[in-house]
Amino acid sequence: MPAEVPVPLMAAAFPILPQKTADWRKFIDELNGPRHAEFMESRRRAGVQERTFLQSTPMGDLAVVTLEGDDPQKGFQQIVSATDPFSMWFLERVKDIHGVDLTKQDMKPPEQVIDSARPAVMAK
Repeated sequence: MPAEVPVPLMAAAFPILPQKTADWRKFIDELNGPRHAEFMESRRRAGVQERTFLQSTPMGDLAVVTLEGDDPQKGFQQIVSATDPFSMWFLERVKDIHGVDLTKQDMKPPEQVIDSARPAVMAK
């Protein structure tokens, strides 16, 4: 049986601003509810599947976002550069809740440092 080829994956953590977790939950409820079809279409166009997790820490809450697909980094760039009404709404909500303007940030892609399915690679 051939070895399974892992799906390319990208993960990023976005701090939720203080006192914004309730707003974040409402945002997620909209993505899972009335805006679900738009959200799904957005990610389909970007060629990615998104999974988002809430991680509470002593330093505050984080949204942990994963993108899977053939080229998650390219998909992320497509999501943050889209100008359709849903994408503009989505990016404004992200800015309000996380304090990050994804359209203006020159964010370095996350650095993967370990993969239990691959041989060890020394950190840079």
